[in-house]
Amino acid sequence: MTGDRSRLRNFMKKFIGTVRSGNDHFGSIIGYGDYVIGDSIISRVYYMKGLGHNLFSIRQFYDSDLEVAFRKHPCYVCDTDGVELIKGSLCSNLYTILVEDMMKSSPICLLS
Repeated sequence: MTGDRSRLRNFMKKFIGTVRSGNDHFGSIIGYGDYVIGDSIISRVYYMKGLGHNLFSIRQFYDSDLEVAFRKHPCYVCDTDGVELIKGSLCSNLYTILVEDMMKSSPICLLS
């Protein structure tokens, strides 16, 4: 999910539903498109106007047979052999991943 409409190609304006965040704020998903990162494209990324960070679904990582672990400061996404594909860090009470760094090291993980 993204709040940056300029990164989406083939945008389809369509009300998908509402999302409630951890701080009890609500937002509307008002469409979707293909998110462009350099030469790579992630299909069907939801757009929520005003969203300050891109959000990943942990469930989609699990559905792709990947493991997700949260520690005191870092978080990890690993394959079933325990190989680290993505590493994030805790910053201002939010786990963050630099998408551009992830695309360089493990684009298949992001695109799955």
